[in-house]
Amino acid sequence: MKPYQPSPDLLKNRVILVTGAGQGIGRAAALAFAAHGATVILHGRQEARLNAVYDEIERAGHPKPVVFALDLMRANDAEFQAMAEAIGAQLGRLDGILHNAAERYLPAPLELQPLEQWLRHLRVGLAAAAAINRACAPLLKAAPDASVVMTSETHGHVPKAYWGAFAVSKAGVEALVKIQADEWELYPQLRINAVIPGPVRSPQRIATHPGIPKEQLPDPTVLMPAYLYLMGPDSQGISGEIIDCQTWIAAGALPRTAE
Repeated sequence: MKPYQPSPDLLKNRVILVTGAGQGIGRAAALAFAAHGATVILHGRQEARLNAVYDEIERAGHPKPVVFALDLMRANDAEFQAMAEAIGAQLGRLDGILHNAAERYLPAPLELQPLEQWLRHLRVGLAAAAAINRACAPLLKAAPDASVVMTSETHGHVPKAYWGAFAVSKAGVEALVKIQADEWELYPQLRINAVIPGPVRSPQRIATHPGIPKEQLPDPTVLMPAYLYLMGPDSQGISGEIIDCQTWIAAGALPRTAE
């Protein structure tokens, strides 16, 4: 297989919501989507970070983004519905969602993980994504070609000791992708997949692996061809898959399904 080369206008005229867009992989994806023509809705909790990404996109001359600050831990169905309605009213369409928001995690034994920690991980990393998909489903179904990409994690795909609530929330992400793909079978223009990024220079990775110098970790931009492939029209017909980015990077070609 040949390395994937996205066309410069891959996402032209598309509107894409990116959760957790203020830093790390979410920020890199927002910049990449905008660079390929998308109008990006920048979601996150900290408006200052979102505004910084907004400024980067504007300075680069890409389509003007939109900032939408919302705390997923506290948001309810009415707020998610209001967000979807605002997207429809202001932008007129929604062609894709990248779910990248997650609660910060430090490895610990199950015996040291209180109920509140479990609830935060499950709500921010899993339940909120399902709620956003539900609220935005009418917009996605109305799009001629729509893609939802969810971010999984290595320890969610292959659970290990000390990853507890975080790993369970990410395992739930993969189950959600499979269920949603089955339910969207009647909508051939609509697909959903999950990405396992692997180790990159992100705030989460730096926090969980402090012994690894961050300079040794690859920049999140190395993952962007996979994210662009799944978000753009070249991945039409692919749904319900779990994509291992590190396998793809090693092969230097199109993403592969994780085993």
